[in-house]
Amino acid sequence: MTVNLTRIYTKLGDGGETHLGDMSRVPKTHPRIEAYGAVDELNAQIGLAVTVDGLPEQYAEWLRHVQNDLFDLGADLSVPDGGERERLRLAPEQTAWLERACDEVNATLKPLRSFVLPGGTRAAAHLHVCRTVCRRAERRAILVEDANPEVVRYLNRLSDLLFILSRGANSGEEPLWEPGRHR
Repeated sequence: MTVNLTRIYTKLGDGGETHLGDMSRVPKTHPRIEAYGAVDELNAQIGLAVTVDGLPEQYAEWLRHVQNDLFDLGADLSVPDGGERERLRLAPEQTAWLERACDEVNATLKPLRSFVLPGGTRAAAHLHVCRTVCRRAERRAILVEDANPEVVRYLNRLSDLLFILSRGANSGEEPLWEPGRHR
């Protein structure tokens, strides 16, 4: 599949509407646009996280894989169900890949003794930001009435992976919540 972008600005969105992947027009505040906009923001945050010193190379490789999957996910969200053309849809295998990555890293981590405070190393802090943006993207995707259910499953697993990677990036020195500590 090839995508050709010959012109970046079209002026077609100047009135507050945009085209979906099936060329129908909707307001830029439509739940579908909100959902894939949040996915785009997540992808940008992941792109930033990949540049951070201290991020293990294996994690960076996985995150680059995720970035490509997120474009597939955005393409899926951008086209309503139906129509005559076959469309790119997120597949269960993509979610299963996330689960395998989660299991691989989680097996190397100590069991949690408390909730983890976002932070620790610079890499872990960036991954926590990615996790929270991912959770927002998931909430937005749930609001798309005819969305592929695999989209929500993928985002849910991805937020788990981002949490697990943040723990790994802290190498066991993660800041933990101490209930009532400053009362």
